[in-house]
Amino acid sequence: MRWWAIPLVAVLGWFAFTLTPLWTLYDLAQAVKAHDVGYVQSHVNFRTLRLSLVRQTTAALRAASDTDPGLEAKDRQRLNEAAVGVAMALAESMVTAETVLDLLDDGWPQSLDIQRPDGVKPAGLRLDRIARVFPFWIASEMRGFRTAVIVIPPDAPREDQLRLRLRLRGWTWRLVDIEVAEALREQMAQRLGRTLARARAGERAPATQH
Repeated sequence: MRWWAIPLVAVLGWFAFTLTPLWTLYDLAQAVKAHDVGYVQSHVNFRTLRLSLVRQTTAALRAASDTDPGLEAKDRQRLNEAAVGVAMALAESMVTAETVLDLLDDGWPQSLDIQRPDGVKPAGLRLDRIARVFPFWIASEMRGFRTAVIVIPPDAPREDQLRLRLRLRGWTWRLVDIEVAEALREQMAQRLGRTLARARAGERAPATQH
């Protein structure tokens, strides 16, 4: 083998490897189309996904509270601590195979009764042919050998995209994280804020009645 063939083989091998997450993306798109709950259950790490959504939601709520002049630093800290606990409880019950399919279908989880703001267009995972994975490959990002980040849809503005993080486990790529679009993240934070407000109102009610 000539010396120049070694780097050429390495480059071709890396190129082929970067395509493997796209096969999983295509299979996931078919599962979304067929509403295949079993496929999602076996190819999604729900623990890491729930933790990620908790971080995203509480970060959005924290950003909103930081701009509220009516909150003192001590109250803001208590709010943030309470938000994490409530968000964990909500994520445990809300993040299921069905809601993942619902989210990937058009970028918005209607089953969670979160209102889609006017002007936010549906942006789900659509791959009816394997040949259409190329734009996703162009917009994808490999982070080492075990992690790939794929944006949906690949041609949308950053704030309107879903960002899927896949991790290689054994010989299988699994979905471990979904960074939701900005509008959805804000709506989730507002819902969390309303839940916290109701909880605080319930805690104060006995003292008021007494």
